[in-house]
Amino acid sequence: MARLLILLFIFSHFLNLSFSKTLKRDVKALNEVKASLGWRVVYTWVGDDPCGDGNLPPWSGVTCSVFLDYRVVTELEVYAVSIAGPFPGAVTNLLDLTRLDLHNNKLTGPIPPQIGRLKRLRILNLRWNKLQDVLPAEIGELKSLTHLYLSFNNLKGEIPTELATLPELRYLHLHQNRLSGRIPAELGSLKKLQHLDVGDNHLVGTIKQLISIDGCFPSLRNLYLNNNYLTGGIPAQLANLTNLEILFLSYNKLSGEIPSQVARLPWLTSLHLDHNQFAGRIPVAFYKHPFLKEMYIEGNSFRGGVKPIGFHRFLEIADSELLV
Repeated sequence: MARLLILLFIFSHFLNLSFSKTLKRDVKALNEVKASLGWRVVYTWVGDDPCGDGNLPPWSGVTCSVFLDYRVVTELEVYAVSIAGPFPGAVTNLLDLTRLDLHNNKLTGPIPPQIGRLKRLRILNLRWNKLQDVLPAEIGELKSLTHLYLSFNNLKGEIPTELATLPELRYLHLHQNRLSGRIPAELGSLKKLQHLDVGDNHLVGTIKQLISIDGCFPSLRNLYLNNNYLTGGIPAQLANLTNLEILFLSYNKLSGEIPSQVARLPWLTSLHLDHNQFAGRIPVAFYKHPFLKEMYIEGNSFRGGVKPIGFHRFLEIADSELLV
């Protein structure tokens, strides 16, 4: 009986989806997007209704849901099809979007401040494009956002402190841009943040400043600060980030000795210290850590006899590991 009810619910859902009208706002917005994206998308987007019209299926990469008596566009995924040109501003009129994925294209120009209108957005993936200019502070208005992927672009300027007002944010990827200034310590107030990657930018400051807020980064597991211009040492307070598993500090201007307290991080598996200005000895506690499988130390001024743990390997993260 329960199975029958479930089947009836699914059937009624698709029946509603088929016979409901698509909200005119979304039809207009996506047809404007269609006009701006070029033939690589247009040839798969048949008809005028992105949610499907009569015998025509929904447009490829478009997901719709029924809201009251209308169909609305809730997901737009158009990636790896070499879309060129400015960010399609009409996308910001799709006010019911929960996922926007335009990664691995050739989009240029700025991310428009109107992106802040997409209040229901949970996943924003624009990595691997050629986007420029500063990160709009309006991203801080996306209070439902859990995943923000902006890596591998040409974004510049400072990381806006408004990102610290995203209470649901779990993944923040800003890797390989041209971002400058300090990493806002306010990001430490994000209770659910698990992954922070700001590597390969032009960032300055110290780790001590980054973790200066009491109780900061309570859920953080992966911290990538590599290939920047960070100075100072590793503060002993870093041991308070008790969920940390990966710490990537390579290619900065960090100095001093490695505090033994960091070896108390219970889940630490990977520690990248290479190509900095560290000195002295590495505390023996690191070599006795039950989970530490990688510790890279070359390119520093450690005393003789200090040895690495593990072997270098190319870091590659599949899309399936990033998006949920």
